[in-house]
Amino acid sequence: MMNTRVITVASGKGGTGKTSTVVNLGTALALLGKKTAILDADIAMANIGLHLGIEKSPVTLHDVLSGTASIRDAIYEAPSGLMIVPCGVSLSGFERSDPEKLRTALTEMTHEIEFLLIDAPAGLSKDGLIPLALADDVVLVVNPEISSLADALKTKRVAEMLGSHVSGTILNRVGGERTDLSRQEVSKILGTDVIAVVPDDVEVRRSAALKKPIVLRRTNSPAAIAYRKLAAQMAGTAFTEPRIAPGAGGGGFIGRFVRTVFGG
Repeated sequence: MMNTRVITVASGKGGTGKTSTVVNLGTALALLGKKTAILDADIAMANIGLHLGIEKSPVTLHDVLSGTASIRDAIYEAPSGLMIVPCGVSLSGFERSDPEKLRTALTEMTHEIEFLLIDAPAGLSKDGLIPLALADDVVLVVNPEISSLADALKTKRVAEMLGSHVSGTILNRVGGERTDLSRQEVSKILGTDVIAVVPDDVEVRRSAALKKPIVLRRTNSPAAIAYRKLAAQMAGTAFTEPRIAPGAGGGGFIGRFVRTVFGG
């Protein structure tokens, strides 16, 4: 039996890039040889299946939470070795689902994996509280703007009230705007370590549209490097930062970000 680390990835508000983070971080961990699963716990607004092209899966978390299927029947394996538990996208499936069954479902699958990343729904409804309560660690995904941090701070406080440990924050979609909050400001406001800074990278959106994780499609793009580095840190393995040729990553802020952080 493996000692599974259950990590709930939460944001407070939607649109921060939480699902892209779960998909790419999970894939990066799987590529490092870690037995990793991702689970879409957003039973009302599921997105993981859409990101990976498996939105029409015959069995999903909806079926598990309605009591008509086992969690084992809802696990799909990607070519990278990543195991995926998608959630359905139908309203009828949502209506039949009982979020209270999630705890039992996780018990049935965690003894086979090392990392389980749960994509939590935005907001603080009952559907969102259960994934927070089940986590060994909660990781917040925020954008460098005050509204994102205000919602994430509420999520952090609720997670702590539920007895969960908020282990860090991923600062996502960092651009060159003068109004962007800095890494230090984000850390101070939320009272957590910023464990990764992911630049605003057009390849993330392109990869999502093509239904392929950026860590597979554009391995050395700025965002992919950030996800791969964080995965190596979580897995306890060394990460060799690739040298970026001058001009790589595009002009403007992204190019400067890559050259400053990753060398070249």
